[in-house]
Amino acid sequence: MFTGFSAETMDFLWGIRMNNNRDWFLAHKQQYVDTLYSPMKALGAELFQPFLDKPGTVLKVSRIYRDARLHHPDPYKESLWICIRQDVQWWAENPCLFFELCPEGASYGFFLWKPRTASMEAFRRQISAQPREFLQLIRDTQRAVGMPVTAQCYKRPKVPQDPALAPYFAWKEQIGCIREEIPGPELFSPALKDRVADHFAGLTPLYEYFNRFRV
Repeated sequence: MFTGFSAETMDFLWGIRMNNNRDWFLAHKQQYVDTLYSPMKALGAELFQPFLDKPGTVLKVSRIYRDARLHHPDPYKESLWICIRQDVQWWAENPCLFFELCPEGASYGFFLWKPRTASMEAFRRQISAQPREFLQLIRDTQRAVGMPVTAQCYKRPKVPQDPALAPYFAWKEQIGCIREEIPGPELFSPALKDRVADHFAGLTPLYEYFNRFRV
């Protein structure tokens, strides 16, 4: 059961940022397990409950250790995250629902970082063929979560026949709807799980829509 993060969680995250080395981490490993990793796993397990019966959907919990193959100078990451997505080889090309905790606080929501060109071409064909479905989805999503869906756009986007689709034809990558919370009593409360779950629920139709275009 998720019982919340704590000030000790943030102390560890700031500590690893300021002391990113093996000796410091080993001296604080139990703090990492007790205040960050175990609560993150518990939060992920509860958030994943609505997705248990969805074929191919997986829950991923990140590791604090960096991939040595990346040749990064620091051995440890400065954040930890959970991700709900399809069981695919490369997560960045596919939509996900995520929660991440870093020294500055939490961020969570829907994200599609680097979709393939073919996926976005399929997306544009679909919204051209069924514009009402997509525009209603965007309205419903933004009403449900109380914030816009944003994206990084092409500098010279293609022009759709329907002018209402022009903002979405311009979408290129980093498509997201992400909420942020700073450290404090609300972030440390077990009620955080309910806020994240509600945000995920409002974003699930958008997540499922973009899963149509996986190639």
